[in-house]
Amino acid sequence: MDIKKVIAQYDPTNPLSKASTPPSLWYTEPEIAKLEIDTVFSNNWLIAARIDQLAKNGDYVATEIAKQPIVLVKGESIKAFYNVCRHHGAQVMETGTGCTRALTCPYHAWSYKLNGNLCSTPKFDGVENFNKSENGLIEVRCEVWQKWVFVCLNDNAPSLTEFLGSLNSEISALQPESMSFHQRVSYQLNCNWKVYVDNYLDGGYHVPILHKGLNSALDGKLYKIETKDRFCLQSCPTKKRDNEFSNVRTGTARYYWQYPNLMLNLYDGIMGIMIVEPISVDKCVVIFDYFFDNSNPKFTAEFRDNSVTVANKIQDEDTYVCESVQRGLASKGYDTGRLSVEKEAGEHLFHKLLFTDLSS
Repeated sequence: MDIKKVIAQYDPTNPLSKASTPPSLWYTEPEIAKLEIDTVFSNNWLIAARIDQLAKNGDYVATEIAKQPIVLVKGESIKAFYNVCRHHGAQVMETGTGCTRALTCPYHAWSYKLNGNLCSTPKFDGVENFNKSENGLIEVRCEVWQKWVFVCLNDNAPSLTEFLGSLNSEISALQPESMSFHQRVSYQLNCNWKVYVDNYLDGGYHVPILHKGLNSALDGKLYKIETKDRFCLQSCPTKKRDNEFSNVRTGTARYYWQYPNLMLNLYDGIMGIMIVEPISVDKCVVIFDYFFDNSNPKFTAEFRDNSVTVANKIQDEDTYVCESVQRGLASKGYDTGRLSVEKEAGEHLFHKLLFTDLSS
């Protein structure tokens, strides 16, 4: 299969009124999925950890970014490294979180300081032409923004500030620093990660049909879609109803998507962060982090639990339809589809940014 031809089937110059979705092979072909890891996920800034996970000296988060083992650690500052020992390639820190005095490989006990410098190489006397200072962990670019630590595997990519563009001022104005982490929930879906993003970016098109509970809490007639830089904002006032959705979703709903895989859902005093990560061409994981304004007395333990319960119901509905779409994309009865000018400007932006990365 000629992957370049498959990518070139999409025309990014078409305005929204003439645009179609990318061909279905973008969602079903393993070679496209591999190319995305090497471009979309390797060349852009991605959330790797919450700042509260790296608060104390020695705190670390061992994770995976673009299929690469990465460890973030708090020393004099927060740094990120490839989580790979320079001796024989073993993963230095076990995947997960913790606190340590040094990063010590479980294979041969090579040990690294929190700044990544190699400090101990047991039973290595007599080795010639070896310099510890040249064999520290390989550093990865990382920057802190709001409540998160981002990493980027591309040394030549623009800074995080430049990458986020005007999203910086948009989010800062909503004062996310007043909110504290509550809970993480993860879901595995049998669909390509882009199917989930497309679903998120359809401008509320599916909400009245699929999410009747959520729809009852939103004033859909005032739904707005804005696209800027590498992000899309969908916003809508909520309605006062006496039901489980309206009770935990008040104020103006603001749904931000930042290319490629980050979503921020904000209501009054509530923030939900969603990160979509590919597992394979037809599987992905969606990670939800929930935050609440601790200064607001109405956010009791019961309220927070109810808020997460409502989010779970919405996610179950999205899971059903995203997995249905994945099956349809793999069928012989579908290749591309058209986009709604009124609703799907966010998807159009997403597809154009994908094309830029995949064709670079």
